[in-house]
Order: sequence, then C-alpha cells, then structure tokens
Amino acid sequence: MRHRVIKGIFVSGYLQDKVIAITGSGRGIGRSIALLAAAEGARIVVADFGVSMDGNEPSSEVADSVVAEIKAAGGEAVAIASDVGTMAGGESIVTAALDTYGRIDGAVCVAGILRERMLFNMSEEEFDDVIRVHLKGTFTVYRAAAAAMRKQPEGGSLIAFTSGVWALGSVAQANYAAAKGGIVSLSYSAAVGLERYGVRANVIAPVARTRMSANVPMQLAENGEPEDIAPMAVYLLSDKSKHITGQVYSAVGNKIAVWSQPKEVRAMYNDTRWTPELIEERLPATVKFERLPFLDMVEEMKRAAAAKETPN
Repeated sequence: MRHRVIKGIFVSGYLQDKVIAITGSGRGIGRSIALLAAAEGARIVVADFGVSMDGNEPSSEVADSVVAEIKAAGGEAVAIASDVGTMAGGESIVTAALDTYGRIDGAVCVAGILRERMLFNMSEEEFDDVIRVHLKGTFTVYRAAAAAMRKQPEGGSLIAFTSGVWALGSVAQANYAAAKGGIVSLSYSAAVGLERYGVRANVIAPVARTRMSANVPMQLAENGEPEDIAPMAVYLLSDKSKHITGQVYSAVGNKIAVWSQPKEVRAMYNDTRWTPELIEERLPATVKFERLPFLDMVEEMKRAAAAKETPN
C-alpha cells in the first residue's frame, strides 16, 4: 500500500488501483465518498446529473468540479453526467469505468431527489420521479455493474443508500420511503443472487447535513457531516469486507450500527381455517402487534408544536 497525507488526513492506499463509480457524487455524501476513495488510491467515475433537489436543471459542472479536486490532489477521475433513472444512463456510468480503466470494482448509488407531499396530495408524477431516481437509479447501475463484476475473478462491491424511513415510514415522504424500502429489498436480492460470483451488496443509511436533510421537519437526535459517512463506504468497497453482504448499516457522526434482518417475531396457529372472529379473540394475547416507532416521534412533534418547542 502507498501511504500519504492529504489535507492533514493520513491515508493508506486502502483502495489502491480499484475502480469505483459513484452516483450523486457531485455534492454531499457522494462527493465525500469520491474524495476519500480517491485519496485511498481508487480511480473514480464521478457520476452526477447535477440536478436541483427536485430533479430539474441538469448540469455536469458539479461532477467536473469534483474531478478537478481529485486530480489536484494527485488522484485519477473522470466525470459523467447521466440520468440514472434510465437504463442507458445507468449503463453509461459503468461503461465509462470500463472504457477508461478497463474494469469496475465498486458501484456506489447515492443519487436521489425529493418531492415531498402528504400522501393524499401526492401526484403520480411526484411519486414516479422519486421512485425512478432512487430505486430504478440503483437498479440501473446495479444491473450494469453486476454484469461486469460477475466476469471478474475478484468480483466486486455494490453499495446502495437508504434511510431509516425504509423501515419506520415518513409523514410527508411516502414516495421516498417506498423507494428506500425498495432499495433495501433490491440489495438483499442482489446479495443472494450474486454471492456465487463474488459480488456483494450492502446498504448504508446515513444521517448527515446535506441539501436533502435540510428539509427534515424536526431536529434530529443524531446528526453528522457527509465526511462521517465516507469511511464506511470505503470499508465496504475494500477487500477487507469481502465476507460482508446483505447488510444495512446506519452511519451518523461517530456511530455505526447494523440493522437486524427482518423476521417473524410471533405466530399463532389454528386447527382449521381462521375466521375473523377467532383472530379477533386470539390475536391480542398472542401475535399482538408491533408499534411503528415513528408514531412516537409524531406524538412528540405534536406535543412540541403545542408547547411551541423545537421537537427532539
């Protein structure tokens, strides 16, 4: 490994000579991952359509800017402005890695937009756009990257980004929550289907101060910076994590946590087919129900609003 110091940070060549494509890497978390991965020796495809948070006004300037930063620090990178919500766009990002560097070792899917609206007011377009960029945008890159990685003896690493709302729900982001839940399920399936080829798939649920988090309508109990997320992504891209797949990790500030794998927690049985009346009689004492944690947060928000306080 090559050891060097970049902007006061000691780096060890953790990803030396790996080729990593990162969507949404013109700003925020994606940019931080691109800069750290490059500092650790990786060659980077900086993929960013350069849109505003609502998905409009595309520009390649942000991707070009990150490439310039990487090159100024002595790294290697190329920029591409592609719409990950299209099959051609996702494939072009992987093709850029293959054409420029001859391989692809990691694909990180950070790109996303927001269209916030209460469910009963949400338009079809607002729902479709968020699903297209987040969920389909992960699929298009996963598909193209997996096709190349499965042919490589070393396999590769797929990393997607979700949010706690994938499991907890969201008041005014039903489209976003649905997309983020789909990303977790997609990654579980990728992990199961690609394991035989040495390709792993993991998910990061970050909490950090970004353009998107600025719209969260309450004060977060835990928060951090985009730079706090990058080390976890770099670890999951490295050969040191080849034994890890099908996981969801939270990363916020100086905390990293792993989510439990979904499973049934309680069950009840009957000798004959169930009737609604039997279910009514027996479910409350046996299977019961699992309270949605976000409902407690909603109650806290209501209480704080009534008291004219900032919700925790």
